[in-house]
Order: sequence, then C-alpha cells, then structure tokens
Amino acid sequence: MIFSMSVVIRVLSLSFLAFGMFIYPQEVLNSAAASLTLWWRFVLPALLPFFILSELLMSSGFVHFLGVFLESFMRPIFRLPGQAAFVVAMGYTSGFPMGAVLTARLRKSGEISRIEGERLLAFTNNPSPGFMFGAVASGMLGQPALGIVLAASVYLANLLVGFLFRFYRKTASPAQPLKFPSFRRAWQELKTAQLQDKRTIGQILSDSIKQSFTTVLMVAGFMAFFSVILRLLNIWHITLFLASLSHYFLRIIPISIHQAFYNGLLEMTIGCQQSIQTVPILKQQIALLTFLMGWSGLSVFAQVIGFISGTDLRITPFIAARILHGIFALGLSQLFLNYTKIPVLALSPQTLSPMSQAWNTWHLSLLMFLGASGILFSLAASQRLRR
Repeated sequence: MIFSMSVVIRVLSLSFLAFGMFIYPQEVLNSAAASLTLWWRFVLPALLPFFILSELLMSSGFVHFLGVFLESFMRPIFRLPGQAAFVVAMGYTSGFPMGAVLTARLRKSGEISRIEGERLLAFTNNPSPGFMFGAVASGMLGQPALGIVLAASVYLANLLVGFLFRFYRKTASPAQPLKFPSFRRAWQELKTAQLQDKRTIGQILSDSIKQSFTTVLMVAGFMAFFSVILRLLNIWHITLFLASLSHYFLRIIPISIHQAFYNGLLEMTIGCQQSIQTVPILKQQIALLTFLMGWSGLSVFAQVIGFISGTDLRITPFIAARILHGIFALGLSQLFLNYTKIPVLALSPQTLSPMSQAWNTWHLSLLMFLGASGILFSLAASQRLRR
C-alpha cells in the first residue's frame, strides 16, 4: 500500500503536536491565554469596526461607485480594476487579514479575475498603523517617533511590491480603452448594485455584524493555535536548534538574534518583542522589525489560506510577495535612518496603558483610512483633469 508523503508528514506532525499538548498542558494554557488577551485588548477593537464597515460599504454598492472613479488610476499602475482601490484602502488602514478577506469577497462575487485577485492579495496585507505606532514603536521600543520609519518602510515597500506584481502573469490581450469617470455612471453602478441586493437595511446590518464576528473569531483561533505551536517549539528547543545551525554559518550574528528571527518567521508579534529584547543596536532592531512585519509570519499565512480557501486564488504568489516585502522594507528602513532625521523621544513602554494603546490603534487606523481614501480620490481627480 502506497502512502502519500505529504499525508504521512501531516499525520506525524499533528500527532506530535497533540502529544506535546498532553505533556505540557499548563504551557499550552498560558500561551493560548496570552494570545487571546492580546486579541481581546488590541486586535478585536482594531479590526471589528473595520470589518463591519467594510461589509456595509460592500453591501451598499460603494465599491462599485468607487471603482468607476479609480479605474483610470488602478489600471495603469497596478493592472487592477477600480474596485480594488477599496481593498487597498481598507487593507492599509485596518491591517491583515482585511486584505485577504476583501480580496476573497471580490473574487467570489466575480468582480476580479483569479490573476487580478492574486495581484491584489500580494500587496494589501500589512500590519495596522496602530500596531506599528502603538504596539511596536510606543509600547515595545518606547520611542513613538520611530513609528514613522516603520510605517513608511512597510507601506512604501508594499506599494513597490504591488507595482512589480502588475507584471505578474501579464496577458497579451490588448488593453481596453478606459471610460471617462463620471458621477452619473458611478451613481448608476451604485443603484444597480443596491437593486441586486434584495435584503432590507436591518438584514444587511445583521449579516454584516454576524459575518464580522465570525471573521474576527477566526483570527483569534489562528493566534491562539500558532502561539501554542511556537511555545512547544521553544520548549523542545527546535527554534534554538535552527538558530544554532544558522549561527554556525553566520557567527558574526549572536545566537539570540537568530532565535528571535526564527520565532518571528512563525509569529510576527512574538518575533518583534524578542528582536527588541535581544538586538542591542537600534538600526539592527529596525531592520529586523521591518523585515518581520513585511514577512508577517506563518500565523498570518494560515489566516490568509483560510480566508481564500473558498476561491481559486493560490497562496504561492502571496508567499513570494511577502519575501519581497520584507527585503524591501528592511532596505527602505535603513535608507530612512541614514538620510533622514527622526526625532527620538524617551518614552517608557509603561507610559501607555492598554486602553490608550487600543484607542490609538482605532484612532490611527481611522485617520489612515481617511488619508488613504483622500489620496486615492486626489490621484483619480488629477487623472481626470489631465484628460
């Protein structure tokens, strides 16, 4: 009887994981509780309002309305339809996994093709501005001004990835002539989308809240599960073994930095914390932080796979984009630190309470959403004036 190697590896891995959970129940409990506390304090208040808002906007036809105006901007730069601008704005302001959720929604509704969905998925998954400014810059580093470097590096690197992915699977079909954006046509698209949705306002609101809670609970489950996996890997010294192996070839880098790097490859938040604790030089801290935030971690990969599982979108382009994002973000961060003067203030991580950090997460995300929307509209208007 012939067994598939992938099936054997999967069964052995899950059996090994289950065995570890039985052997170390207290460690499993503590790691899961810590991740769920992080989810309750920061992730839930940061993501849930944006999930509900995005569901309401998509149900109201706003995506179709926005798509008419931004078609002339998204097509030549990213080779994407105008509706993708909504995913870009929401993904950049509320953080992952919002980009994956909305991309899957557009693909299921037939608004984008598979290739367009993979292009869009490649550059719409970022850490939220609240995480970079509040959790990392203010909370972990204790220097809020460095959030400018972190956010600028991560966002610009992701835009660069999006521009490069316009050449991904480029079709040879001739480009369609772009229609002149008009308010009347955009309004007609919005009305048509609303007429196709037969639900009442109460049903739309109820479905939006229900779907948003389901999504954010999935995020909590992924966070808890991967936190347990990472804890077991540390108990069994697997990450330490990998760190020792890479340290053998790169002896100039301390083994503690290698271990923080491998932990960050699995779970971004834990990797960021250990990077700050183990790396003594600020530039090296920023370099490792930006790379890990660009990479985002296998925990985020699992979330993205879960949200796109009902579509024909493939995960391989997303993984390639994360590697490029991490490398570009690392390089840009060093350029910003070398050629710009960022005022660094002394601020203890205990200065900000958990509630104030959660409020800053929502406040910064909202400002980023309004700012991104304004920039997109301004670019579309400038395209219109040039015609």
